[in-house]
Amino acid sequence: MAAPAQARRDPLVSASALVLWLLLALFVVYPLVMMAARMLAPPTAAGSASLWQLLTNKHQVRAFGNSLLLATLVGLIGTVTGFVFAFTAARAKLPPWLQRAIDASVLLPLVSPPFTTAIAIIFSFGPRGLITHDLLGMKGGSVYGLTSTMLSEAVTYFPIAYLTLKPILAGIDSNIEGMALSLGASRWRVFRTVTLPLAIPGLANAFLLLFAASLADFATPLILAGNQFPVLPTQAFLQITGLFDLRGGAALSFILLVPALAVFLLQRHWVARRHYVTVTGKGAGQTPFDSVSPAVRNALVALCLLITLAIAYFYALLLYASLVVALGANHNWTLQHYHVIFTEGLKATRDTLIIAGFAMPLGGLYGVLVGYLVAKKNFFGRRSMELVSMVNYALPGTIVGIAYLIAFNDPPIELTGTALLIIACYVFRYGPTGIRATVALLSQIDKSLEEASASLGAGSGTTFRRITLPLILPAFFAGLGVVFIRSMTAISATIFLVSMSWTLITVKILENITELSLGPAAAFSVLVCVIVFIVIALIGRALARFKAPGSGSVTNLLGG
Repeated sequence: MAAPAQARRDPLVSASALVLWLLLALFVVYPLVMMAARMLAPPTAAGSASLWQLLTNKHQVRAFGNSLLLATLVGLIGTVTGFVFAFTAARAKLPPWLQRAIDASVLLPLVSPPFTTAIAIIFSFGPRGLITHDLLGMKGGSVYGLTSTMLSEAVTYFPIAYLTLKPILAGIDSNIEGMALSLGASRWRVFRTVTLPLAIPGLANAFLLLFAASLADFATPLILAGNQFPVLPTQAFLQITGLFDLRGGAALSFILLVPALAVFLLQRHWVARRHYVTVTGKGAGQTPFDSVSPAVRNALVALCLLITLAIAYFYALLLYASLVVALGANHNWTLQHYHVIFTEGLKATRDTLIIAGFAMPLGGLYGVLVGYLVAKKNFFGRRSMELVSMVNYALPGTIVGIAYLIAFNDPPIELTGTALLIIACYVFRYGPTGIRATVALLSQIDKSLEEASASLGAGSGTTFRRITLPLILPAFFAGLGVVFIRSMTAISATIFLVSMSWTLITVKILENITELSLGPAAAFSVLVCVIVFIVIALIGRALARFKAPGSGSVTNLLGG
């Protein structure tokens, strides 16, 4: 009875919780219920396949197997690459300029549309590619298939593994590794028996994140895999856009939950079997352990630099392709592609900025408010609110997009094609990043500060505005940054929600690629990167002004 009693004493908390529950019910629970109902409903059109016939179709079974294979390979390659980068950053004692260069290259794939590297791969290795055709003189080759799709996704998603593993490796107590070395163990043995086992939770989490990201990505396979290597997200997209079969698309997309959940449970089981505590408060070492020999250090740095240069090459090639008539055919300089995006593509740019401009503050406010309530207030349904608020964040984007399309395409709540629905999708899908940051930050703030304010007669609203809000502003700004970045670059969910009235830059890029208008697609990608970097810089300045312990940066939160 403590929670209801507290709610009665503090009506503002009760009212805020009620409003949030109504919004969560409308934009999280209701779409998923409607999607499940549509998926399980019998076929409505004559000759339509039953759910069992659809799911056991040989082509769909092959696409499901391909999805698992691609996600596993991307998870393994991306996790290993991220670990190499993180280990080099934490143990190789890099000079500051080199660390900044690596961090900048890692940031690029995170702040650009997810299929940007796919465009660069076509420019490099396609039939008229800069490397295959112009440099090597190869003719008649094909860039499409598993290898190119895997490479593109690995480059796009490995920064998530890097951001996940870097703080874990930096936080390992150097005394443990030092003692092992002093007992006669070689550097390789210390790495194999001490460092690597202690990094297992981070490795498992990084693999899970990359596996889920690849499993949900439909844009990159749509561009690079083609008919040679069909995957389930692409099949679900084509089922809806090509066959206008919402039920079939929902069923195919929902299958993605099975392997994602299985990998999650395996990861939890594997990690839970062992203990990994190294920070005990008993004088943990603060000096990074010199765990690599000069030869290994040079090899690690060379490998990281090679990958960094490859990423820099991909994005420099995009810039170059946006400034020439036709890469591979006519390399005369031109601004025609930028003229196209600022004339024909101006509506997509304007719509994207308007939607991102509204989603950013709403997503930041939503994250801070939910995080504050679940971390600091005791009310009925508090734990359930925290769980439900993270659902859209954890689900693959294709599932969220299809669920919104099914739920809001018909009365009584007809919102499909409106900016409101796209904004709501961004807020409730990416706003939870701010929830995580707020909860983490509030856990470090002594509750006596708020208790003192309340004892002096201040209400919960005044206490929140005068005491708590200034302390959690870093989490608010970090949430703003993540929502804005994702609003500019995401496509997996919102591809189903655009219309003639409201469209997005990422959708326009995908349309240009499918129409082989690669110059404008490159120009759009460059524009997105420039806009996002400007906003990140502005938010970084704001974060620096309101820096608090544990606030974290925008790029760190992107890893979640």
